Amino acid sequence: MKKIRVAIIGQGRSGRDIHAYSLSQMKEQYEIVAVADMLEERLERAKKELNCDVYRDYHDLFKRDDLDLIINASPSHFHFGISKEVMENGFHVLSEKPLARSVEEVDILIDTAKKTGKLLAIYQQSRYAPAYRQVQEIIQSGVIGRVVQVSIAYNNFARRWDWQTLRANDGGNLLNTGPHPVDQALQFFGSEEMPHITSIMDRANTAGDAEDYVKIILHGHGRPVIDVEISSCCAYPSFTYNVQGTRGGINGSTKHLDWKYFKQEEAGELKLVTTPLVNEKNEPAYCREQLKWYEESWDAPIEQGKDLFHTMAESFYTMLYQTIVNGKALEVTPQQVRQQIAVMEECHRQNS
Repeated sequence: MKKIRVAIIGQGRSGRDIHAYSLSQMKEQYEIVAVADMLEERLERAKKELNCDVYRDYHDLFKRDDLDLIINASPSHFHFGISKEVMENGFHVLSEKPLARSVEEVDILIDTAKKTGKLLAIYQQSRYAPAYRQVQEIIQSGVIGRVVQVSIAYNNFARRWDWQTLRANDGGNLLNTGPHPVDQALQFFGSEEMPHITSIMDRANTAGDAEDYVKIILHGHGRPVIDVEISSCCAYPSFTYNVQGTRGGINGSTKHLDWKYFKQEEAGELKLVTTPLVNEKNEPAYCREQLKWYEESWDAPIEQGKDLFHTMAESFYTMLYQTIVNGKALEVTPQQVRQQIAVMEECHRQNS
């Protein structure tokens, strides 16, 4: 089996704790041969943990001729510029999210990938979250009927004071956390057209100047309403997914889902009555019926639940391996991420 030789730019929470950690457990498919970081202590740690070459300047990676992929896990506001450089220097790139700050930047990256013939991949691993995939499977089965609304809530109560709370660093909940639920939201909505967007953002519990409360409503003719909430001031988070359908619904978290539905053939068709309704005593009455509900549940497999980040990473990197080695199409495309950035750019415009 061919091994993909990888270099990682950045050894912070993403570069080390997600990418290096997960790739180190996929040794048959990937080999980490180099990392770059500006901090000496991170380079020394990488030498010990990964037994690889280390560089303070990521430009030194471009002098190598043995790399199949460079992972851009630099701070958010460097994603666009470094990803462009990587492709221009002849390497495939996997960029951490957010890919860019604007649609204009995304278009430049897509154009650079075309001109250089290099792969532009974006690390949207939540597309492979087990609970999200289970929700999609239930919807596609048709048991809950036509989907009317999907609510996605990435909520908790937390105060932050790090570099990701600053707008100058492309910080804030929308660009930090938002790429995950917004990517999922657009899969529920459909990627063929742009939704209408209404957004409200607030700065509640952060030391920086960026938002830590986000509400986004996506809607369009013939499409479900999508309600996305990313809040750091929610003391009582209740669900991750809540789906409303014409014959039932889904509710749950990343670890457990419940869904219920009735069968149309058992319930019969509704017949409109325009005269006043009465009960068996000939008294005024409300519409009432006894539907036979079917209820099911799902729990994340124990192994997946133990390390959700690695579960998603392993699925993403397995897909990416098939793309690089066997030429299969990316499942998370730059065009899909372009739509995501367009939504987030409009949210920032509405809350300037």
